[in-house]
Amino acid sequence: MPKPDIHPTWYPDAKVICNGEVVMTTGSTQPEIHVDVWSGNHPFFTGTQKILDTEGRVDRFMRKYGMGGAGEAAGEKKAAKSDAAKTEA
Repeated sequence: MPKPDIHPTWYPDAKVICNGEVVMTTGSTQPEIHVDVWSGNHPFFTGTQKILDTEGRVDRFMRKYGMGGAGEAAGEKKAAKSDAAKTEA
């Protein structure tokens, strides 16, 4: 038996609100829960995931690991230098 007057009030039908609309109800110690993201608008669950390349991170990764694009050009330069070194020797 729980002790009286030490537990928070339980709301069995607490409303979860996202962007001004009720998206679900759940049990909580708060009557309303305001969220920014939930499974109905999260890119992973909706299938609308986008790659945001704000600082050229994808290009930098591609160059670093030699995967297409700029990485191939760098690989060709290294091969040309090694061929030139072999012909000089």
